[in-house]
Amino acid sequence: MVSLAACVAGFILDLRFGDPAWLYHPVRLIGMWISFLEKRVLCFCSRHEGEKKQKRALLLGGALLWVCVVTVSTAVPLLLLILAGKIHPFLRFGLETFWCWQLLAATSLRKESRKVYERLQEENLPEAKKAVSMIVGRDTENLDEKGVIKAAVETVAENTSDGEVAPLFYLLLGGVPFGFFYKAVNTMDSMVGYKNETYLYLGRIPARLDDVMNFLPARISAGLMIVAAFLLKMDGRNACAVYKKDRKKHASPNAGQTEAVCAGALDIELAGDAYYFGKLVHKETIGTAFRKPEPEDINRVGKLMYMTAILSLLLLGAAKACVLFFFW
Repeated sequence: MVSLAACVAGFILDLRFGDPAWLYHPVRLIGMWISFLEKRVLCFCSRHEGEKKQKRALLLGGALLWVCVVTVSTAVPLLLLILAGKIHPFLRFGLETFWCWQLLAATSLRKESRKVYERLQEENLPEAKKAVSMIVGRDTENLDEKGVIKAAVETVAENTSDGEVAPLFYLLLGGVPFGFFYKAVNTMDSMVGYKNETYLYLGRIPARLDDVMNFLPARISAGLMIVAAFLLKMDGRNACAVYKKDRKKHASPNAGQTEAVCAGALDIELAGDAYYFGKLVHKETIGTAFRKPEPEDINRVGKLMYMTAILSLLLLGAAKACVLFFFW
C-alpha cells in the first residue's frame, strides 16, 4: 500500500510543482550512463571488419547496452530503498514519494510547451523554434509557424503516454524500481532508437523493447484521452473516428495512438513529412485538416494531457487498490 500512497503523493507534487529544478534529474543520470556505454560499444564494434560482422556486433552491442543500462538503473534505486527502509519506514516512503515525483513529467512538459506558445504569441518565430527544439527530436530550423505548432502538439500528445501514463503504470505495477526500469528503457529509445546509419543496428533491440514496454500504456492513454476529450467538450466523436482510422499510420506502433486521438479532438492534421538529422523523412498524415493549427492548440493539448493524467491515476490507482484489497 506504501507504493500506492507514494505514487499519489508524487503525482500531486508533479501537478503542483513540476520537476524540482534545484536537483539533478535521475533521467539525466541515466542519459549520461547510456552515453558513457554507447561510446565504448561503438568503439568496440568499429574494430570488426566486414559488413555482416559489424552488423552482428552492433546488434549484440545494443542488447548488451540495454542489459547494462536497465540493470544499473533498476538496482541502484532498489538498493537505496532497501537501505532507507532499514533506517526508518518513513524515510523509505519519503524517498519513494520523491522519486515518483521525479519520474512523472506532466507539468514539466506543459511548462516547456507553454514556452513555445508564448514565443508564438509574441510573434517571435526564431525563439519559438528554439523552444520547440528542446522537446522534439526533429530538425526545427526550417519550420514555419504551422510546423512549430504541430511539432509541439505532437510531442505533448505522444508524451502523455511516455511521460505520464506509462511511468505511472509501471510505478503502480512494481513500485519505484519498475518506474526506473521503464524510464531507462524509454530514455535508451530516445537516445539510440533511430533508423539512421549510426543507430540502425545498435538501437534496434532497445527500440523494439521500448515498443513492448509502451504497448499497453499507449492504448490505455488513447482510451483515457478520448474520455478526456468528451469531458473537456472537445471533439470526442472525431477523436474516436480518427483513432480508428489513423492510429496505425505512425511509424511507431505506440506514438500514433495518442497522436490520432489528439488530432481528432482538435480537428487538425498532425504528422506528415519532417526532417531528422538533415534528412527528409516521409510520414503519413494523421487526422483531417478541418482547420489550420493555431497557437491555442498547444494550450488545448496541454489540458487534454492533464485530464488524461488525472483519469489514469484514478483508473490505475483504483486497479492497484483492488488488487491490494483482495489479494494482499
